[in-house]
Amino acid sequence: MAKKVLIVDDSESVRMIARLALREQGYEVVEAANGVEALKQLDAERVHLVISDVNMPEMDGITLLKQIKSSVKHKFTPIIMLTTEAGQDKKDEGRAAGAKAWITKPFQPNTLVAAVSKLMPASA
Repeated sequence: MAKKVLIVDDSESVRMIARLALREQGYEVVEAANGVEALKQLDAERVHLVISDVNMPEMDGITLLKQIKSSVKHKFTPIIMLTTEAGQDKKDEGRAAGAKAWITKPFQPNTLVAAVSKLMPASA
């Protein structure tokens, strides 16, 4: 059974690049355009890992990260931040909130796949 990844980004092109790279490696992918949509997706289906942007409308990625980690159901779900934010303060904030990895845009799809594979193999 393929592991399911939720990609949360307000950029459709970023979601597409990530989706194509992950599906090629055997992951199932679902998507959300912001944190509010992401929380609805997490309520609706089992997700094994989340990839989230930081800067999004409606709910930013750090707030989403904190909400996911405060949930009993999802607190152990690994989260990778995929963002243009490269400052150490923002990275520290993300790590303190529970992010397992931080990838800066623009990104290479193989870098994202490697991070996902390290945290969660495609099938188990």
